Amino acid sequence: MNSTAAAHSDQSGDDAFLALLGERVRAWRDSRKITRKALALASGVSERYLAQLESGQGNMSILLLRQVAQAMQVPVEELVRESTGVPRRDRIALVGLRGAGKSSLGAKLATELGMPFIELDREIEREAGVQLAELFGMYGQEGVQLAELFGMYGQEGYRRFERRALERVLAENERCVIATGGSLVTAPDTYARLLAACKTIWLKADPEEHMSRVIAQGDMRPIRGHAAAMDDLKQLLIERTHLYAQADASVDTAGRTVRQSLVELKRRLQDPR
Repeated sequence: MNSTAAAHSDQSGDDAFLALLGERVRAWRDSRKITRKALALASGVSERYLAQLESGQGNMSILLLRQVAQAMQVPVEELVRESTGVPRRDRIALVGLRGAGKSSLGAKLATELGMPFIELDREIEREAGVQLAELFGMYGQEGVQLAELFGMYGQEGYRRFERRALERVLAENERCVIATGGSLVTAPDTYARLLAACKTIWLKADPEEHMSRVIAQGDMRPIRGHAAAMDDLKQLLIERTHLYAQADASVDTAGRTVRQSLVELKRRLQDPR
């Protein structure tokens, strides 16, 4: 590994650690129904610092972190431990746009490995109490109608449901296969948590195949606005490639049957690079 790659790897590891640390503090507050303001008053640490810590952006001093831990009545070493106790290889997460094969491949992979299969969108529905299919546009979370859900709860609210759903799935399942929504990678702290907790695989295909698979699933909306939909899809792929590429490995499902893609997916899980 060259120096540039090593530096990138170190930075990714730091980001994942800070995201995990922040999530532990936020999960503790949520479980006890304690506001950030109340924890700030009890610890003597400002709300601004706590907000940065919980968002995965706060690299606070060990002394301030100790104050937070004391207010939480949690050993500081519990907050900063790097291991979650569950090997990453025991949880597999699939990322990518709709139509790449996350649901079909994920379900088959889970069956072969004897693991539960979990679609994170369905878990977000449980958190939010709504049907995402009723709100999202052509590409699920990639569609322009994502604004409808954001309009109900705001982007921060939606991301909160997404993060809670992920944390619940991780807490309840030591072994599982997770199919994520396509936009999860645009939420830095949630994506860092996923990367830290799961062996992550990017399923990808060319835009035309994404489109044809969506139509094959019975969604006819792409036909009515084909040109604009294709342009939007191509732009999403351009914008998110560097994010999806942070996964441990990738599997190109274009031009492959489900069985062929499954064989390649299992191979990559054994030898991701």
